[in-house]
Amino acid sequence: MRLSQATLDRLPADVVRPAYDRASVRPGVVHLGIGAFHRAHQATIFEAALASGDLRWGIIGVSLRSPQVRDQLVPQDGLYTVVERDGSDERLQVIGAIVDVLVAPEDPSAVVAAIASPETHLVTLTVTEKGYKLDRATGSLQAGDPDIVQDLASLDRPRTVPGLLVAGLAARRAAGPGPLTVMSCDNLPHNGTLLRSAVLAMAQPHDPALAAWIAAEVAFPQTMVDRIVPATTDDDIARLGQTLGVTDQAMVKAEPFLQWVVEDKFAGARPDLAAFGVQLTDAVAPWEDAKLRLLNGAHSAIAYLGGLAGLDFVHEVVAIPAARAFVEALWDESATTLDPPAGLDLTAYRAALMARFANAALQHRTRQIAMDGSQKLPQRLLAPIAERRAKGLGVDTLALAVAAWIRWQSGRTDMGEAFAIDDPIADRLGSAVAGTADTGARVDALLGLLGFTTDADLHATLVAAVDQLAQVGALAMLERYRR
Repeated sequence: MRLSQATLDRLPADVVRPAYDRASVRPGVVHLGIGAFHRAHQATIFEAALASGDLRWGIIGVSLRSPQVRDQLVPQDGLYTVVERDGSDERLQVIGAIVDVLVAPEDPSAVVAAIASPETHLVTLTVTEKGYKLDRATGSLQAGDPDIVQDLASLDRPRTVPGLLVAGLAARRAAGPGPLTVMSCDNLPHNGTLLRSAVLAMAQPHDPALAAWIAAEVAFPQTMVDRIVPATTDDDIARLGQTLGVTDQAMVKAEPFLQWVVEDKFAGARPDLAAFGVQLTDAVAPWEDAKLRLLNGAHSAIAYLGGLAGLDFVHEVVAIPAARAFVEALWDESATTLDPPAGLDLTAYRAALMARFANAALQHRTRQIAMDGSQKLPQRLLAPIAERRAKGLGVDTLALAVAAWIRWQSGRTDMGEAFAIDDPIADRLGSAVAGTADTGARVDALLGLLGFTTDADLHATLVAAVDQLAQVGALAMLERYRR
């Protein structure tokens, strides 16, 4: 028996569930990329808005690739459980905010219509870094991407995020319901600016007047999002089923911590976000940099070094005293590149991050974090390296993290176990690794794909770290940080 509107009353009494009239909810949000992170993060805020009595904030979720999430949610009437785990404590909440799920490749016109609907006030996105189809070197659309080429030629059946948005905004402009807010919720510096640039670059060749309307009337606020959301396993689903008495194929698990910082720049209606814990600000960048360079930077370093060492979970890595000391040293380096906003105590923030990393109940896999490294490293590790080098400061710890990513491209752990590189440019990364046995040339080739150039000292540091990782392994390199 599946979780559904009909089975809500069967759930244990301590499970939080929707108390509002779901039949009266209106779809005010279209969300592109309805994966686990959105369901554990932004959807819970819109759920709080609905629970407050403001029923304008139901979500139409859009899957950009497969029907898997639609097939999980639709048989459950859009209901799913957020399982918050912290040590032995567990809190269960059934979320009712999702009113429909569309699959863009099956019916892009339905997505376009949803964006154009007068009931839609917000379009939000969690499409990961690769979903923006932006060339990192130029900041423009990826001219060689076949889907971008297709959308630039015709938006009759848009294939990309910029294409879907432009087609939807064009239909909205023609129908006349007015402007709206389009909000990136991905871990990208200046994500609102990048999204706006991608949308305008897609709109301009099709209709300069539309591009001008978007530039004047559509808001693209910057945001910062933070919550650790590990991948759901079959064991998680089975365990929850035993607790609920029904099966929830769409469940997500997460830590209790949730943060959402949003630039206070909207076009049209929005929920009372501040009342539900969202921080509205005029300057997101300082919060964003702290999160990217401390939480995400450490996560990537843990993923590659821990993964090379054969450690499956984040908590296993930070349980090693030397690895914990390495993370602290990484933070010492990255913290010098930050301008923390008022209200952010870096010492307390670091302590809280370490406690979150150590939460064994999450079972956060290193290989999940290691995915899409080419898209993540520039803002997480390479940006603080560039800033420290410009100031003449050392980057030994940051360089070791980058060297671990370079070593990761070999596709083998320190014990010789083979694994697949999960990255949107995996083929090019593989060619760069296979093209030469010379470490220096491999460093140049791999970082060149990320648009990053090293100076002589940094190059030597990276080459030495890559060679040492190959010779002694990740754990031995971490041992050097033991205090």
